Amino acid sequence: MKLNTLAPAPGSRRSARRVGRGASAGQGKTCGRGVKGQRARKGGYHKVGFEGGQTTLDRRMPKFGFRSKIKPTRAEVRLSELAKVEGTLVDLDALKKASVVPAFAEQAKVVLSGELKRAVTLKGVGATKGARAAIEAAGGKIEA
Repeated sequence: MKLNTLAPAPGSRRSARRVGRGASAGQGKTCGRGVKGQRARKGGYHKVGFEGGQTTLDRRMPKFGFRSKIKPTRAEVRLSELAKVEGTLVDLDALKKASVVPAFAEQAKVVLSGELKRAVTLKGVGATKGARAAIEAAGGKIEA
């Protein structure tokens, strides 16, 4: 096979429309560009969404939503997920090693969801009031 013999499969590409070849050809006179205006001119340039000077649609629509910049660095851990961590000490590194929180997490917080069957020690990881009570009820403790 040679590069100069490569061609698209038959029927996969339409032939280009020949414009300006008379009225009977279907694209005569204005050649499908309409009548006058910037878009009808050769080299008539305008940005995507440009409406001839009228305020563009994206600027007429109301703004909404918010994306927090710190959200990707925060993680939430369920009580039941603490079972995946080996050993009794649970810190951010242990949670990352057990793939409970993403690798780029900078802070984590344990929430009351599921149940804890063994005693664990939380270190440098936050906990909600309910999760704190459940950890202490299972015989665990929370260090600052």
